[in-house]
Amino acid sequence: MGHMPTAVVLLSGGLDSYTTAAVARRDGFAIAALTFRYGQRHRLEIDAARRVAQALGVTRHLVLDLDLSAMGGSSLTSPDLAVPRDRPLGEPGIPSTYVPARNTIFLSVALGWAEVLGAHDIFIGVNAVDYSGYPDCRPEFIRAFGSLARVATRLGVEGAPLMVHAPLISLSKAEIIRLGLELGLDYSLTLSCYDPSPAGVPCGRCDSCRLRAAGFAAAGVLDPALHAHPH
Repeated sequence: MGHMPTAVVLLSGGLDSYTTAAVARRDGFAIAALTFRYGQRHRLEIDAARRVAQALGVTRHLVLDLDLSAMGGSSLTSPDLAVPRDRPLGEPGIPSTYVPARNTIFLSVALGWAEVLGAHDIFIGVNAVDYSGYPDCRPEFIRAFGSLARVATRLGVEGAPLMVHAPLISLSKAEIIRLGLELGLDYSLTLSCYDPSPAGVPCGRCDSCRLRAAGFAAAGVLDPALHAHPH
């Protein structure tokens, strides 16, 4: 068997990034997982990312401190801004849980690590169907970042383009869940909530919890995390 190419995979501990990492593994990549402790209020997602990384058998897992909370501007990082609850799904506008430029920052760091590792592939779990209206989850963003990667790096300039893969970008939440179940994933390991209790119990009412619940309902599957945390 030949040497497996390495891919840097952004891993948050949520459902989408776990599924994305599994797709990278299915496609023959050794996974270098990158998780950020960025000042998010749901720090329990770091524990979830560690569980997921272990379950996937990742080659290496880098948990990086990159505190964006000092900038403010998002209810995910500012304790004085409330996370919206019971917001109508699909409501227009960009919600306060949007972290300014987060995916651009994360992908830039992933790009740097990919260069160091000699990896030509980066995977990110963004999704433009059942998502919360974030500008940095759209295909236009992924395409533009791919163009940037080609001109921003030594690898790119030397003719070995870096590919940014967003395998979930056009899937519904239900389709993502079905794909993950086909790949044998255990979604009880994941945490999606933006504002869980200190014990890790999901609130059930933030955009992320509600998108997750709607996705499992549409997939016709019970969310295994509900066994771990019955409401």
